[in-house]
Amino acid sequence: MGKTTGFLEYKRRNGESIPADKRIKNFDEFHGTLSLEEQKEQGARCMACGVPFCQYGEAIAGMTSGCPLHNLVPEFNDLVYRGRWEQAYERLAKTHGLAEFTCKVCPALCEKACTCSLNGEPVSTKENERAIIEYAFDNDLVKEPVPSVRTGKKIAIIGSGPAGLAAAQRLNRRGHFVTVFERNDRVGGLLRYGIPNMKLDKRIIDRRVKLLEDAGVEFICNTNVGVDISAKELEQKFDRVILCCGASQPRDLAVKGRDAKGIYFAVDFLSEVSKKLMDLNYDSKRLIASNDFSFQSLKDKNVVIVGGGDTGNDCVGTSIRLGAASVVQLEMMPKPEKQRSASNPWPEWPKVFNVDYGQEEAIAKFGNDPRVYTTTIKEILSDDKGHVKSVITVLLQQQKDEKTGRMNMVAVEGSEKELKADLVLIAAGFTGAQDYVKKAFDAESDARGNVKADNTNYETSRPNIFAAGDVRRGQSLVVWAMAEGRAVAKAVDKSLMGYTN
Repeated sequence: MGKTTGFLEYKRRNGESIPADKRIKNFDEFHGTLSLEEQKEQGARCMACGVPFCQYGEAIAGMTSGCPLHNLVPEFNDLVYRGRWEQAYERLAKTHGLAEFTCKVCPALCEKACTCSLNGEPVSTKENERAIIEYAFDNDLVKEPVPSVRTGKKIAIIGSGPAGLAAAQRLNRRGHFVTVFERNDRVGGLLRYGIPNMKLDKRIIDRRVKLLEDAGVEFICNTNVGVDISAKELEQKFDRVILCCGASQPRDLAVKGRDAKGIYFAVDFLSEVSKKLMDLNYDSKRLIASNDFSFQSLKDKNVVIVGGGDTGNDCVGTSIRLGAASVVQLEMMPKPEKQRSASNPWPEWPKVFNVDYGQEEAIAKFGNDPRVYTTTIKEILSDDKGHVKSVITVLLQQQKDEKTGRMNMVAVEGSEKELKADLVLIAAGFTGAQDYVKKAFDAESDARGNVKADNTNYETSRPNIFAAGDVRRGQSLVVWAMAEGRAVAKAVDKSLMGYTN
């Protein structure tokens, strides 16, 4: 696989990104690409290691190591090296039908488990994947087959995010009639409304949706199942129902002053900005100048973000583009080390310090990393109009619970500080599926508030009702949602036909 000595001959290279001080002027994608000839050298770095954890995709020490889709990474890397792009696409498409999304938004679990990363830089598998799929689209290789024979079976999928799209694609190819219900005005779910345009241009979603529609998948938007249409009606009209509606119940802040104006959940904030951008036909200048958001304009405003994860980082980048005067990102946990610790060896997911695109942009604009570690909000203060004006932060420290033995983060007395805030964004994760969906289908929940369904047949406590993606496993990665979408399609197909191919 690859060139035998390629990892010794070639250094890792990535496509150049637009500098942070320039890209913050718009909401366009900013990651550049290498030429196909240059990308071939990156494919050559795949070292025929013999034990390719890049395609393992299972948990090691509680964290996923390698690709959950089990993409045969060494095989398509080898084809990239040899310049056999059409075959590389055919190889990738056997395990992954939506690569144009993961090649932009996935944290590249394959690369973190790459053997080359033991003593150097991993193979640039994510960019190799991007080169493959974009070559395929550019050369009209991407086809969504129209089934020549239909089974007559009808399937309803609730939610058009990555899990729903992956399931719809597989089941339609099998010959079933698939209808996808989406409560928003456009198809895409998390891909469209939870991820900013500079990470994933929404026209990429439209491109794939058009292929699926032409192949026979029906999408019904502006329809909230459990509100606009009952679960009972769906069960009567369809042979099977799959819940792919995500874990969209946001974790709130239980602090004094939470009822002040100017406090938003991060997902609502990001969704509103994305919708406005699409409504303005992707005109970044008009979006940045806009003053008719629910939070009005962010120009010259102080923004405080609670949460140090990917969503918090997206809020940093979005706030900067909208003209914020300052951005602070509060992170409960301690700052990670720059290198792996002895207790976190390869091929485990590396728990190391990382500077993402939003933090890069904050450093370029304000001169410092926006993250403040081991800190959270203790109280929110408002002005005489009831609008947030500042927050009281408090330091946290780890403390062992004598009863359970678990380490908890507890407040440090006397460490309070006041921080200016005109807008507070809560990016503290999610607590599971929204209750009204579970109640509508009378589906049993697990201990974490997600819809209960096992890892084999994905069926819920209700017969003929299945669940996959975040609604079943909790907040997770796009690549995991896609893997579950493919798996639930297999389970549903078998339940309908008695076997599955």
